[in-house]
Formats: sequence, structure tokens, C-alpha cells
Amino acid sequence: LLHFAADQVRPQGLAAGGMAGIKLGAGARAVFFGAVDPTTAEVLTVSSSTQTIAGADPGRAKLSSFEQFPGKGRATGGVRCHAFLKGEDVLQLAWVGTDPLAVGADGSARTLPEGGAKRDASGTLLDSPLGSVGTPIA
Repeated sequence: LLHFAADQVRPQGLAAGGMAGIKLGAGARAVFFGAVDPTTAEVLTVSSSTQTIAGADPGRAKLSSFEQFPGKGRATGGVRCHAFLKGEDVLQLAWVGTDPLAVGADGSARTLPEGGAKRDASGTLLDSPLGSVGTPIA
């Protein structure tokens, strides 16, 4: 997990798309990107395996307080946010925000683990795969 304060974003010209970029290493990908309130946000991560069929493995999920993750800045590798167990090798989903709600691919509600997990824990096995995670509309 890589995060930094909004005042550390240096605006760039039109060709740069508005801000200085973050270079990802070979084979790396961004799983979630957003702006959050660091005092109330939670981090949801779901691990799985690249050897399973997409949508078939529910994965292991954990919910941690965003405040557990120290800011490292854009020029670093960030902080580990999920420990993989044997057979796991990918984050299939990551989300940061407040009051997360989840649904399956069929639109039915899914239960998420209780919050308070350590930042580099492995999580708990989900009952069924998640399709999407979001915040309640007020």
C-alpha cells in the first residue's frame, strides 16, 4: 500500500495528465486508487491465486484501519498490506474508504470480515467471491 498527502502531489503540464506519475515495477499493477480521509478510512484486501479460475475462489479478506499504514511517499515500494498463505500469490481486490459494503457478481450482499486486522495479516476465508465493494450512499 502506497499513500501520501494531497499536498505532496506536484501538478504537471497537460502532457503529464495533471500530476507527476508513480512508476510501477515490472509485472506490478495498481489494484485501487482514490482519495480518502486518513482518520476514518479502512483498508480491505482480498488475496487469491493466479492458478484459480477468476470468480471461483472466494479468497481471504481482511479489514484494517488505514492509520496502521505509514505514509512512504511516491518514490518507495509502499508497505505490505496482506500476507499471502501457501498457494496465494495475488491481491484480487483492494479497496480503501469508510463503511465498506460488498456484493457478489449476482448483486447479492456479501459479508465482510470484522475490522481491526493487523496491517500485514493474512485475513479470513470468505464464504463466496466478491464482485464489488463500495460505500453506502447517504
